[in-house]
Amino acid sequence: MLKLLCPDLFLDNIYALDHKYLKERGIKGIITDLDNTLVPWNERSFYPRLGSWLRELQREGLKVCIVSNNSHQRGAEMADALGVPAVWKAVKPRRIAFRRALKMLNLAPEEVAVIGDQIFTDILGGNRLSLYTILVTPINKREFIGTRIMRCLERLVISQLKKRGLFP
Repeated sequence: MLKLLCPDLFLDNIYALDHKYLKERGIKGIITDLDNTLVPWNERSFYPRLGSWLRELQREGLKVCIVSNNSHQRGAEMADALGVPAVWKAVKPRRIAFRRALKMLNLAPEEVAVIGDQIFTDILGGNRLSLYTILVTPINKREFIGTRIMRCLERLVISQLKKRGLFP
Protein backbone atom coordinates (compact mmCIF):
# COMPACT_ATOMS: atom_id res chain seq x y z
CA MET A 1 0.00 0.00 0.00
CA LEU A 2 2.82 2.40 0.86
CA LYS A 3 4.17 2.07 -2.70
CA LEU A 4 0.85 3.40 -4.09
CA LEU A 5 1.37 6.58 -2.05
CA CYS A 6 4.91 7.18 -3.30
CA PRO A 7 5.45 9.72 -6.09
CA ASP A 8 7.97 9.05 -8.84
CA LEU A 9 9.29 12.60 -8.54
CA PHE A 10 9.09 15.43 -5.99
CA LEU A 11 9.43 19.10 -7.00
CA ASP A 12 9.11 22.45 -5.22
CA ASN A 13 6.58 23.64 -7.81
CA ILE A 14 5.36 23.11 -11.38
CA TYR A 15 7.93 25.55 -12.75
CA ALA A 16 10.77 23.24 -11.66
CA LEU A 17 9.49 20.60 -14.10
CA ASP A 18 12.03 19.71 -16.80
CA HIS A 19 10.14 19.20 -20.07
CA LYS A 20 13.09 17.39 -21.66
CA TYR A 21 13.16 14.93 -18.78
CA LEU A 22 9.49 14.11 -19.37
CA LYS A 23 9.99 13.68 -23.10
CA GLU A 24 12.97 11.36 -22.46
CA ARG A 25 10.63 9.21 -20.36
CA GLY A 26 8.15 9.04 -23.24
CA ILE A 27 5.66 11.40 -21.55
CA LYS A 28 3.36 13.13 -24.05
CA GLY A 29 0.70 14.46 -21.72
CA ILE A 30 0.15 15.88 -18.26
CA ILE A 31 -2.85 15.51 -15.98
CA THR A 32 -2.62 18.22 -13.37
CA ASP A 33 -4.52 19.16 -10.25
CA LEU A 34 -5.84 22.72 -9.96
CA ASP A 35 -5.92 23.93 -6.34
CA ASN A 36 -2.55 24.50 -4.70
CA THR A 37 -0.83 22.95 -7.73
CA LEU A 38 -1.59 25.48 -10.49
CA VAL A 39 -3.31 28.20 -8.46
CA PRO A 40 -3.84 28.94 -4.77
CA TRP A 41 -6.83 27.15 -3.24
CA ASN A 42 -10.20 28.60 -4.17
CA GLU A 43 -8.74 31.41 -6.34
CA ARG A 44 -10.64 32.50 -9.43
CA SER A 45 -7.68 33.95 -11.30
CA PHE A 46 -4.16 32.86 -12.14
CA TYR A 47 -0.77 34.46 -12.48
CA PRO A 48 0.45 35.21 -16.04
CA ARG A 49 3.42 32.93 -15.39
CA LEU A 50 1.03 29.95 -15.35
CA GLY A 51 -0.30 30.79 -18.80
CA SER A 52 3.26 31.08 -20.12
CA TRP A 53 4.18 27.74 -18.54
CA LEU A 54 1.19 25.99 -20.14
CA ARG A 55 1.97 27.50 -23.56
CA GLU A 56 5.57 26.34 -23.21
CA LEU A 57 4.40 22.78 -22.48
CA GLN A 58 2.15 22.88 -25.53
CA ARG A 59 4.98 24.23 -27.71
CA GLU A 60 7.03 21.24 -26.55
CA GLY A 61 4.22 19.00 -27.82
CA LEU A 62 2.84 18.06 -24.39
CA LYS A 63 -0.94 17.86 -23.98
CA VAL A 64 -2.44 19.07 -20.70
CA CYS A 65 -5.69 18.25 -18.89
CA ILE A 66 -6.84 19.45 -15.46
CA VAL A 67 -8.43 16.90 -13.11
CA SER A 68 -9.92 18.45 -9.99
CA ASN A 69 -12.32 17.55 -7.20
CA ASN A 70 -13.53 21.15 -7.55
CA SER A 71 -16.97 22.27 -8.67
CA HIS A 72 -17.77 22.55 -12.35
CA GLN A 73 -18.50 26.30 -12.33
CA ARG A 74 -15.23 27.53 -10.85
CA GLY A 75 -13.22 24.87 -12.60
CA ALA A 76 -14.71 25.51 -16.02
CA GLU A 77 -13.93 29.21 -15.69
CA MET A 78 -10.29 28.41 -14.92
CA ALA A 79 -9.96 25.78 -17.68
CA ASP A 80 -11.50 28.12 -20.26
CA ALA A 81 -9.19 30.94 -19.22
CA LEU A 82 -6.18 28.61 -19.46
CA GLY A 83 -7.34 26.98 -22.69
CA VAL A 84 -7.09 23.37 -21.49
CA PRO A 85 -9.64 20.56 -21.14
CA ALA A 86 -10.71 19.53 -17.66
CA VAL A 87 -12.55 16.94 -15.57
CA TRP A 88 -14.47 18.33 -12.57
CA LYS A 89 -15.92 16.74 -9.45
CA ALA A 90 -13.32 14.04 -10.03
CA VAL A 91 -13.65 12.27 -6.66
CA LYS A 92 -9.91 11.56 -6.70
CA PRO A 93 -8.31 9.09 -6.10
CA ARG A 94 -11.01 7.18 -8.00
CA ARG A 95 -9.74 6.06 -11.39
CA ILE A 96 -12.74 7.17 -13.46
CA ALA A 97 -11.66 10.84 -13.71
CA PHE A 98 -8.11 9.88 -14.65
CA ARG A 99 -9.47 7.54 -17.33
CA ARG A 100 -11.65 10.36 -18.67
CA ALA A 101 -8.60 12.62 -18.83
CA LEU A 102 -6.59 9.94 -20.66
CA LYS A 103 -9.41 9.71 -23.18
CA MET A 104 -9.51 13.51 -23.60
CA LEU A 105 -5.74 13.52 -24.17
CA ASN A 106 -6.00 10.46 -26.43
CA LEU A 107 -2.96 8.96 -24.72
CA ALA A 108 -2.07 5.68 -22.99
CA PRO A 109 -1.25 5.61 -19.24
CA GLU A 110 2.48 5.10 -19.87
CA GLU A 111 2.50 8.36 -21.89
CA VAL A 112 1.05 10.54 -19.13
CA ALA A 113 2.34 12.16 -15.93
CA VAL A 114 0.15 13.35 -13.06
CA ILE A 115 1.13 16.49 -11.17
CA GLY A 116 -0.46 17.35 -7.85
CA ASP A 117 0.09 18.56 -4.31
CA GLN A 118 -1.71 15.76 -2.44
CA ILE A 119 -0.59 12.18 -1.87
CA PHE A 120 -4.03 10.73 -1.08
CA THR A 121 -5.73 12.19 -4.15
CA ASP A 122 -3.31 13.02 -6.97
CA ILE A 123 -0.48 10.56 -6.32
CA LEU A 124 -2.64 7.63 -5.21
CA GLY A 125 -5.03 8.20 -8.13
CA GLY A 126 -2.19 8.36 -10.65
CA ASN A 127 -0.39 5.34 -9.23
CA ARG A 128 -3.58 3.26 -9.35
CA LEU A 129 -3.39 3.57 -13.16
CA SER A 130 0.42 3.27 -13.32
CA LEU A 131 0.85 6.89 -14.44
CA TYR A 132 4.12 8.71 -13.77
CA THR A 133 3.40 10.72 -10.60
CA ILE A 134 4.89 14.06 -9.59
CA LEU A 135 4.26 15.55 -6.15
CA VAL A 136 4.71 19.31 -5.77
CA THR A 137 4.79 21.44 -2.65
CA PRO A 138 1.41 23.17 -2.14
CA ILE A 139 1.38 26.77 -3.36
CA ASN A 140 0.21 28.06 0.00
CA LYS A 141 -1.04 26.91 3.40
CA ARG A 142 -4.61 28.17 2.91
CA GLU A 143 -6.67 25.03 2.20
CA PHE A 144 -9.99 23.30 2.59
CA ILE A 145 -10.37 21.99 6.17
CA GLY A 146 -10.49 18.36 4.99
CA THR A 147 -7.21 18.84 3.13
CA ARG A 148 -5.57 20.29 6.24
CA ILE A 149 -6.54 17.18 8.19
CA MET A 150 -5.15 14.90 5.46
CA ARG A 151 -1.85 16.82 5.51
CA CYS A 152 -1.17 15.31 8.97
CA LEU A 153 -1.47 11.82 7.50
CA GLU A 154 0.63 12.86 4.50
CA ARG A 155 3.47 13.92 6.79
CA LEU A 156 3.40 10.46 8.41
CA VAL A 157 3.41 8.73 5.02
CA ILE A 158 6.29 10.86 3.72
CA SER A 159 8.23 10.14 6.91
CA GLN A 160 7.76 6.38 6.40
CA LEU A 161 8.65 6.61 2.71
CA LYS A 162 11.84 8.50 3.56
CA LYS A 163 12.70 6.04 6.33
CA ARG A 164 12.46 3.18 3.82
CA GLY A 165 14.39 5.05 1.14
CA LEU A 166 11.37 5.22 -1.19
CA PHE A 167 10.72 8.96 -1.32
CA PRO A 168 12.37 10.64 -4.32
